[in-house]
Amino acid sequence: MAKSDSDKLAVTTRYQKHEMIMTPTSPNASRPSRALPPGVVTGDDYLALINACKEGGYALPAINVVGTDSVNAVLEAAARNKSDVIIQCSNGGARFYAGEGLADQHRARVLGAAAMAHHVHLLAKEYGICVILHTDHADRKLIPWVEGLLDLSEAEVAAGRPPLFSSHMLDLSAEPLEDNLAECARLLPRMASLGISLEIELGVTGGEEDGIGHDLEDHEDNAHLYTQPEDVLVAWNRLSPLGHVTIAASFGNVHGVYKPGNVQLRPEILLHSQEHVAEKTGLGPKPLALVFHGGSGSEKDKITAAVSYGVFKMNIDTDVQFAFANGIGQYVLENPKAFLHQIDPETDVPYKKIYDPRKWLRVGEKSIVDRLEEAFADLGSRGRSIAMKG
Repeated sequence: MAKSDSDKLAVTTRYQKHEMIMTPTSPNASRPSRALPPGVVTGDDYLALINACKEGGYALPAINVVGTDSVNAVLEAAARNKSDVIIQCSNGGARFYAGEGLADQHRARVLGAAAMAHHVHLLAKEYGICVILHTDHADRKLIPWVEGLLDLSEAEVAAGRPPLFSSHMLDLSAEPLEDNLAECARLLPRMASLGISLEIELGVTGGEEDGIGHDLEDHEDNAHLYTQPEDVLVAWNRLSPLGHVTIAASFGNVHGVYKPGNVQLRPEILLHSQEHVAEKTGLGPKPLALVFHGGSGSEKDKITAAVSYGVFKMNIDTDVQFAFANGIGQYVLENPKAFLHQIDPETDVPYKKIYDPRKWLRVGEKSIVDRLEEAFADLGSRGRSIAMKG
């Protein structure tokens, strides 16, 4: 049913409240960088943070979390490095956050993601940095998950609070371009009315992320891993008038860690897309806000090049998972008896202080913090938080 004039006015008012105003001559126009209150950013504050990254020539790490341990480790690492950060969850991570004991997997995905978001909203400002909250890959079958979260964000906004998330991702890259964009165009106005951005994927990121992805084959040319600038322009022209869009354009990147030689990263593809859109639309240089998927294991020079071409967000999951597991694994190897016996069978010494979950979970958290030190340095975001100082 078509919206009445009053309905349209209500949507526009919320849109302008978040300063996400598009003009015919400059869709997705960036805002001047400024200091922001610490905490979760949405709407205009989200755009300001992206603009700060692009103007400053740096990017933020986006870390997939699965529980309070990984969330808190990310917040700690960001605060230690005086950097803003992106916290995100996949559908499986959200389900795990809610508890694998919940039988209704759809409800678990929605409630788990919401629980994570509430946790971050509550704590992020205490760490003194700005946080973008995001949901990762959602293909066609997971659209109800995103819609369920939009239902919850609408309730938050109606109560005078910010939406739960800064942005959501729709990954329909395995479908024909028109089908991909049609579904994005259906949901984007709803997101925009809440001050929520949309991340889309064009081309295919290799590997798998929680059951979503494309297998790599040896000796395959993997042409589908490289997004065409013409497709980026089509997507931009279709979606940018409807709301704020970020684009995960594939340039040979893969999820997970693969043996060298399977694919070649070609970040210059990102530059070609920026130049093509700028030329055809008359916008300024690097008009696109780009996303780098599959950042784990990537060469440092390719990361630097991608950031210089307008990437503001780089996803890191596999390396963080390994860091967490490796730290705990080493702790177990150093204290083997404590994980076999409550009391040493030879000395009668109790091991409670060693197997206490707070001990080894903390070791895992510290390992995540250490790995993210490297990420903040690689992306150039260390010491560049735009959060207001207390």
